[in-house]
Amino acid sequence: MFLLRLPSPKEQALQRPLSANRYDSWRPKTQDHFPTKAWQCCPRDHRVAVMKSKKKPTKKQPTEEEIDKIVESQANDHSAWGKPIEVRRAKPESLALPAELAARAAFLAKLHREKNVKDWLTRVIRERVELEEVAFSEAKREISLRNGV
Repeated sequence: MFLLRLPSPKEQALQRPLSANRYDSWRPKTQDHFPTKAWQCCPRDHRVAVMKSKKKPTKKQPTEEEIDKIVESQANDHSAWGKPIEVRRAKPESLALPAELAARAAFLAKLHREKNVKDWLTRVIRERVELEEVAFSEAKREISLRNGV
């Protein structure tokens, strides 16, 4: 084992511990070009640019009042209008039910004190459709949460 002879504290020129910090004196020191007080608009602003792209301005949609004014001004001008189209009212759909199911529906309509079987069936179908829509939206939300979207 080789031991170095370290000078005793009396022989030391400077009274400090031997494990001194040694800096690289051969490297030039970096210059700090940043001012001591940064120009900040707010506490969270550190002079960093926003990298999000701005949305392009969309064309302004006319309001209903503006549309009404345009239509009224062009009402007598036949060249401003295209060929007229015919619109038919949609026919209410009829639904054929088996006789047994119709009898059960009539019984339940009387039980619920509905005057008309048709009104009761309309109400029941509307409620069922609303329940199915809620169930669908919940299932869709659960799938999106599961997939991490």
